[in-house]
Amino acid sequence: MLNSSPLRAVFIVLVALAGILFTLPNFVAPSTLDKLPDWLPKKQIVLGLDLQGGSHLLLEVNREEIVGERIKELRREARSILANDNGIGHLINTEGSKLTIELTDQENFDTALNALQELDIPLSQTLGGVGGVDEMVIDRTSDGNISILLTEEGITERLSSVVAQSIEVVRRRVDELGTTEPTIQRQGNDRILVQVPGFDDSERLKDVISKTARLTFHMVHPTMSAAQAKVQGLPEGTMILPSQDGGDELVFEEVAIGGESLVDSQPGFDPQTNAPIVTFRFDTRGGVKFAEITANNIGKRFAVVLDNQVITAPVINSAIPGGSGQIFGNFTAESANDLAVLLRAGALPATLDIIEERSVGPSLGADSVAAGQVAGFVGGLLVIIFMIAAYGTFGVFANISLIVNVTLILGTLSMLGATLTLPGIAGIVLTIGMAVDANVLIYERIREEKRAGRGSIQAIEAGFQRAFTTILDANVTTLIAAAILFFLGSGPIRGFAVTLAIGIITTLFTAYILTQFMISKWYARRRPKNLKIALLKILPSDFSFDFMTYRKFAYAFSIVTVVGSLALFGVKGLNLGIDFKGGSAIEVQSNEGPADIAELREIVGGLNLGDVQVQEFGTPQDVLIRVETQPGGDEAQQVAVTKVIEAVEAAGYDKRRSEVVGPTVSGELATTGALAVLAAMVAVLSYIWMRFEWQFAIGAIAALVHDVVLTIGLFALTGLEFNLASIAAILTIVGYSLNDTVVIYDRVRENLRKYRKKSISALINLSVNQTLSRTILTSITTLMALGALVVFGGEVIRSFTLAMAWGVLVGTYSTIFVGSPLLINFKLTARKEVAKKEERRADGASV
Repeated sequence: MLNSSPLRAVFIVLVALAGILFTLPNFVAPSTLDKLPDWLPKKQIVLGLDLQGGSHLLLEVNREEIVGERIKELRREARSILANDNGIGHLINTEGSKLTIELTDQENFDTALNALQELDIPLSQTLGGVGGVDEMVIDRTSDGNISILLTEEGITERLSSVVAQSIEVVRRRVDELGTTEPTIQRQGNDRILVQVPGFDDSERLKDVISKTARLTFHMVHPTMSAAQAKVQGLPEGTMILPSQDGGDELVFEEVAIGGESLVDSQPGFDPQTNAPIVTFRFDTRGGVKFAEITANNIGKRFAVVLDNQVITAPVINSAIPGGSGQIFGNFTAESANDLAVLLRAGALPATLDIIEERSVGPSLGADSVAAGQVAGFVGGLLVIIFMIAAYGTFGVFANISLIVNVTLILGTLSMLGATLTLPGIAGIVLTIGMAVDANVLIYERIREEKRAGRGSIQAIEAGFQRAFTTILDANVTTLIAAAILFFLGSGPIRGFAVTLAIGIITTLFTAYILTQFMISKWYARRRPKNLKIALLKILPSDFSFDFMTYRKFAYAFSIVTVVGSLALFGVKGLNLGIDFKGGSAIEVQSNEGPADIAELREIVGGLNLGDVQVQEFGTPQDVLIRVETQPGGDEAQQVAVTKVIEAVEAAGYDKRRSEVVGPTVSGELATTGALAVLAAMVAVLSYIWMRFEWQFAIGAIAALVHDVVLTIGLFALTGLEFNLASIAAILTIVGYSLNDTVVIYDRVRENLRKYRKKSISALINLSVNQTLSRTILTSITTLMALGALVVFGGEVIRSFTLAMAWGVLVGTYSTIFVGSPLLINFKLTARKEVAKKEERRADGASV
């Protein structure tokens, strides 16, 4: 070890330098970065919406509308084929995704059925794909009619195509707003995620994105008004549409000219009245058609229709050549600009419903950054001071590794262009606490080897070698939890998972390779006569406590607390956040002095929005308002939030953030959260079963269930909000608890081979005592880091960090008093079988 390879030294230096180079751009102004050579890294960490403010929307394509529009289209095409092309009399009935065609003369049945087959074109061919998906089934019904039924595969394929088209339209619209680095991506088959950093006017963003903006031009009926048509009946080929001024217009169904012919649209002002208007220009073909329509209909009214609403319906006074015109309406300068943006970007192929909305103001984002920085600095400083106090020179090595570790995490995030969120900062701070665990494992192992009579060099080498397996097993279990968080989580939770996973990988490098390199170089230079590792003794060298004697008392205590937690959960339930029950949450801040909670309750209560909660949130100036799910669905929820924001802003409060989660999303999040916890347990059970024996896997899962149930009991007892971040906290507890349990299990496995005549109770007791110093030290450093998050991290993630701190405590307890003694009850006594397995492995290796 003392003669480490020069290549190893070069590798360590290169990795550390790479981490520094990729991290530095985050501390340099963008203008300075532009002046640097192109070969230098320039990527910066992208701050999430919760750190820089912005808007998050989850949009869903309206499936019913897609089916309805397609059925209408098929109805027109079928009527044209049968009546116009073949002269076949018929009646068409519509029901959901099915057309039923009744022929007036059954002798034409075969002719009609064959003629209608031209409608059945493989969908992927019409949508530019390959292979073909049958969109419909055309068949004879039992009563002698013809049915045209849309298939589920066809609807899904058309929905997928609509989402792809919608993404491009949404991207053009967002780009027109002048925002920077928006995220617009597909989620599943029918959803689009839109995140726009730095743009916190979510109302305007929703208006611009969710409007279909289908522009059409129709002739107004020349002799009959909408009111007359309602009394006398609609003339054939006409429809009644609402007008922007509050009335109705009777227009012809036929589209005189469509918005697809538009090539440009700009906001402007009427030179006579100075009122805001929108100008438009058609392409050559559209311009010719527009000129013909206006020339042939002088004196008649021409309706400009946007999303089935008449914006204006002026009288055509003369032919309009050149293919350009103006749209007049009750516009403001901003609404005229937004309409021009919509028309330039093109119409959405379908309606997009907003099913989830999150908005963070820039001031709250800045506060979150400051809170995260303070929490990270305080937590890191506490850990650094403690490690020096506990291990002296070796603590300095651990701290250098820790600093390099954080640098590598930040550098990796920069290199990947990953998004850093507030839970992501929590992941880094948690890594600070947990990364020390690897160094503590190594140092405590070196101390053991030294006490066993080994020389300094041999103790150091044996300490690193024997600790590595434990470090690997412990970190892999946490990595499993992080991976499940990433794949099943969303938004900030995935950010937490990314930073945690990166932190685990960098910890393996810094704690084992870097620390070993530094210690070897230090020892080669100093050659100390006495290898003093620990300055602060947590426990005396000869400390031994018979934990297993008290295991029945521990079982009784655990059973009482578990049953009590389940009872609390059953009686009180959880204070579910909007992630799981739907609804809205709006955080506001008073402009002048402390917030008046009673006044706000009266203001919001007068809006008739059902169950509304108003409570302090952090500082006396901050207030959190929760509104229950509205009966009118997602659209009604959006209206409710708008009402609340307008009412509180009029009372002198600023909106800091808002969240709206529809019932569809909340149900999915609840299901996904439960699956995430279950998947984590199954995954780690499989890993431990593979690495150890079945008894170890069952014991680890029992300890895991114990910790999860007690954490749920904490939420039920305290009334802390249980949201998506709470699921992340539980999964982190799963990782930490397993980390702790695996360390002891690894020592039990080692002692099973070493002490073949000891009773299983004495052997487990010995293993717990041998690792007790490490368990206590790791818990202290992790709690220091989490304590800084609890105190300085801010109200938004307080329940998240409190749950993790609680998990560290119960995880430490369960490792010693649940997971370890259960091995006795699971009859882990067959050390002869273990010996036979070892002999068979040895025989196999020697063959």
